[in-house]
Amino acid sequence: MQLNHLDLPVPDVAATAAFFTTHFGFRLVDTRGNNGFALLLGTGGFALVLTRRRTEGAQDYPDNFHIGFLVDSDAAVHAAHARLQAAGVTDLPPVSFQRGATLFYVHAPGGILVEVSHRSAG
Repeated sequence: MQLNHLDLPVPDVAATAAFFTTHFGFRLVDTRGNNGFALLLGTGGFALVLTRRRTEGAQDYPDNFHIGFLVDSDAAVHAAHARLQAAGVTDLPPVSFQRGATLFYVHAPGGILVEVSHRSAG
């Protein structure tokens, strides 16, 4: 069984889509409505679907909810961090080593926590 897609409700579909296309290599393939829906494709055929939240007000994702991206090396983690920093992404903590991985976390628009990591063999 292969994970096909993830559908995330966000307050600003366009801003969140721009974040993932600019910083994580997704390709925008479809939009619908007035900032109501975006379909993004990533590597391996994975689809990230963004839909506008249907209710107003604060809506947080559950504690510890996040999206994780694995990269090929520690250097790739540092390079991704440097690209985000150069792009002016705010609230970007430094790269760290936790639970056997070199990683960092960043918040995408809409409060989505994103992890970029590399796990060393052994």
